[in-house]
Amino acid sequence: MYAIPLGDDGAELRPLETWHAEEFLAHLDRGRDFITEHVPFGAKATDVDSAREVLQAYADRHAADSGFLHGLWLDGTLVGGLLYRVFDAATGVCEIGCWLEPAGTGRGLVTRGARVLIDWAFDERGMHRVEWYASTANTPSVNAARRLGMMREGVLRESFPHRGTRQDMEVWAVLAPEWRAAREARARAAQRDH
Repeated sequence: MYAIPLGDDGAELRPLETWHAEEFLAHLDRGRDFITEHVPFGAKATDVDSAREVLQAYADRHAADSGFLHGLWLDGTLVGGLLYRVFDAATGVCEIGCWLEPAGTGRGLVTRGARVLIDWAFDERGMHRVEWYASTANTPSVNAARRLGMMREGVLRESFPHRGTRQDMEVWAVLAPEWRAAREARARAAQRDH
């Protein structure tokens, strides 16, 4: 399958598919406590069969055009991922989510990979709005939304039950015209720097 380079540091964005079940499980096992601190993603994948079931559920959603899972690889090792948690082409709205194990943090992988997914959603699929939900306690995720140029639209108070408590969820979003204008501004700034 394809791999999209995310820079010159060995980072790649690739589809995360059912045949990656063993690698996906090993990745989750390396970072399970860290990954599930704020999101339950992957918590049900505790052996190869259940890891394959998680991946198959997203493969089914991809086939139905309602979601899609990508992995983030660093030097050939799966260290995290991005997903279209919600993808509704009829309304032009999708939601992107992410997760990382500790080895993938602090490298800009989520920001670089999310830019690819947002570009694709707007440019290839004609989406109008990309959303990002993050627990107010999940500072890295909130910061990623900010780095992506999303606007904080509000807080859903105590809307997300996780690990026995109700967390506040921040809602961030970017609209297609805003994204394109920011992308053009980044391109102009890059040209000035060279």
